Amino acid sequence: MSSLRGQIRDFTHLRYKRRKLLSLFISFLLSLSALAAASCLISVFGYVIWKGLPHVNLDFLLSLPKPVGETGGGMFNAFLGTLLMVFLGSVVGIPWGILTGVYLSEYGRGKFAFLVRFSADMLASVPSIVVGLFIYVLIVKPMRGFSALAGAASLALIMIPIIARNTEELLKLVPNHLREAGLALGIPRWKVILRIVLRGSLGGITTGVMLAIARVAGETAPLLFTALNNRFLNLNPTQPMASLPVQIYTYAIAPFDEWNQQAWAGAFVLVIFVFVLNLGTRWLVKPTALGTRD
Repeated sequence: MSSLRGQIRDFTHLRYKRRKLLSLFISFLLSLSALAAASCLISVFGYVIWKGLPHVNLDFLLSLPKPVGETGGGMFNAFLGTLLMVFLGSVVGIPWGILTGVYLSEYGRGKFAFLVRFSADMLASVPSIVVGLFIYVLIVKPMRGFSALAGAASLALIMIPIIARNTEELLKLVPNHLREAGLALGIPRWKVILRIVLRGSLGGITTGVMLAIARVAGETAPLLFTALNNRFLNLNPTQPMASLPVQIYTYAIAPFDEWNQQAWAGAFVLVIFVFVLNLGTRWLVKPTALGTRD
């Protein structure tokens, strides 16, 4: 009997050691994967800072581009153009995306809701250059010219599915009994959605909106087919307008060292902008999860 107990104890101890070794091995693999992902981000940031930071100065930030052969100049027109087109795209994309997400979460039942949800998922996976070609056919050709409005429309089209799906998933986290409590008090359903459901998820929705803005701020391909570019300062949305990603692309492929250096400086500014926007959003607006549906 004692021999049998000893064999069982040895077998149990052996299984425990195997499970512990397997757990340590899996933890090592997960840590290695996380380190590899973080090292990629750090490498990109470090290289862009190394190449771009030395060329960032006040003249670069506040001056217009200089002609070929002249030193100095900057990308002030591109900074303003990017801000204007992102703003115009957000005016359309943010309300449209949030309303679509509310519909899918609160009213989305049946085949039509499935079609809307499927369309949003497909639109989110469409390459941005295809979105640019679509807006080119839809707006640029009928207007017979490139414009900031067309560029803003392409950015809005990219933002809508991101915000819609994020809003839907966040609203689904609000427990059903909160909705039922509001309805039981005689509050109309639209007020329940506005004052209870949306208000409880405001932090998470805001985070999703800011991440969508950070995503479209760095888009280049759709703007090549819509807003084109402009080396002059132009704030007329019906005319071609400069944007930071397109100007970085133009300067990066140019055979001039001065332009290449400014391309790295513009890339540094764009990366820092996206990084600060993401980090600031996560720090200032903490998503609130009120639970799960019953």
